[in-house]
Amino acid sequence: MERVRDVSELPKAHLHLHFTGSMRHTTLLELADKHGIHLPDALTGAEPPKLRATDERGWFRFQRLYDAARSCLRDPEDIRRLVREAAEEDLKDGSGWLEIQVDPTSYAPRLGGLIPALEVILDAVDSTARETGLGMRVLVAANRMKHPLDARTLARLAVRYADRGIVGFGLSNDERRGMARDFDRAFAIAREGGLLAAPHGGELTGPASVRDCLDDLHASRIGHGVRAAEDPRLLKRLADRGVTCEVCPASNVALGVYEKPEDVPLRTLFEAGVPMALGADDPLLFGSRLAAQYEIARRHHGFSDAELAELARQSVRASAAPADVRQKLLSGIDDWLAAPVA
Repeated sequence: MERVRDVSELPKAHLHLHFTGSMRHTTLLELADKHGIHLPDALTGAEPPKLRATDERGWFRFQRLYDAARSCLRDPEDIRRLVREAAEEDLKDGSGWLEIQVDPTSYAPRLGGLIPALEVILDAVDSTARETGLGMRVLVAANRMKHPLDARTLARLAVRYADRGIVGFGLSNDERRGMARDFDRAFAIAREGGLLAAPHGGELTGPASVRDCLDDLHASRIGHGVRAAEDPRLLKRLADRGVTCEVCPASNVALGVYEKPEDVPLRTLFEAGVPMALGADDPLLFGSRLAAQYEIARRHHGFSDAELAELARQSVRASAAPADVRQKLLSGIDDWLAAPVA
């Protein structure tokens, strides 16, 4: 059997991880017990729930499970625990930089309002970064299912707290609902405030969704973006502009976007020159974390160690990490590749 390097030791940046979805399963069970919350059976078993979100009924079930998990985060202590454990898991997987994505409006009712909720999250990220040594920042995401005016409020708030660790602005939830152009003003506010634009697109719907993110929201990164593989001209556009796709292979399969890991078009995007940043999306619901995404690239798509190293470099280059952190990570990637295979 060919010996290969350990991908959990490959330095990398993690750019697509949702807040509640980052939770450990054991933590979910403990928090549910702490707060007396009855969880759906699908969240209590040892195995991840069986999901399929290619139709609205399937997406509703996925969202219902996510909301049930989120309801277990009820006080600042819960938030601090989630952030600390997310950092610990990322460090085990070789991450040196994490941008965690959150819609603070979802936590506001239990944490005293929108601003207190955001401040609790930012304080937790700041203290965790100092305690663990992992570079951490926040990407605030608006909800596509809500009114665009809500997104503008979030964008203004994100800009206001940019000096407290917010680096980007996103747009999540079912991309089949709400046109990207409806949120153009919110993204303009975020960009004018110095935040990078990273909306979801090209997962549940096809290449047109990616084009809308580019044309209407001026995205510098695309959450997922895998369906761009169906349009060679769009692939060239992404490559020419250096727009990074935050690709989450395990998530794509779990939600039924692709039937098997080998169907995810990692090789197509890579060979077209489209930058990628592999991400875990929602480990709580999909059952695998960051290093496992690199294992998928290796096992199911034949990525060599040199190609995996290049994927890691692309994740670092697409991040909002400061120059010294980027350089440290890039040097670490070179060292990982240069080291002899054990």
